[in-house]
Amino acid sequence: QVQLVQSGGGSVQAGGSLRLSCAASGLAFSNYAVAWFRQAPGKEKQFVSAITWSRSNPLYVDSVKGRFTVSIDNAKNTVYLQMNSLKPEDTAVYYCAARRGVVADSTLYDYWGQGTQVTVSS
Repeated sequence: QVQLVQSGGGSVQAGGSLRLSCAASGLAFSNYAVAWFRQAPGKEKQFVSAITWSRSNPLYVDSVKGRFTVSIDNAKNTVYLQMNSLKPEDTAVYYCAARRGVVADSTLYDYWGQGTQVTVSS
C-alpha cells in the first residue's frame, strides 16, 4: 500500500521560512516524480514544484522561484520543500503527490499526501 505522509508546515510571519516533508512508503522514488501542490481557500490546486529521483531539472512555478527549493533524500524516501522568504500569498494547504513522470496537472497524480497548512501573516 502506497502512503505519502507529510510533516512540517505551520504559521510564520512574512519573510520567514518553513520546511515541508513528504515521506513515502510502498513505492520506490526511483520510479516516480514527486510534486508539491497548494490550494488556497476558494482557489484551484496549483502546481508549486516537482523533482525526480535523478534530481535533474527540478521544476518551480514562477512565483516561488528563488524562494523555494525542492530536494529528495533517496535513502529516506523523503522529499522536502524548503520555503524561504515566505509571503502572505503563499498561504495554502500544501500537498505532495507522486506519479511516474512529471506533469503540472494535479488530476494526473496517482498518490497524495494528507495535506498540511501553511499560514503566512503580514
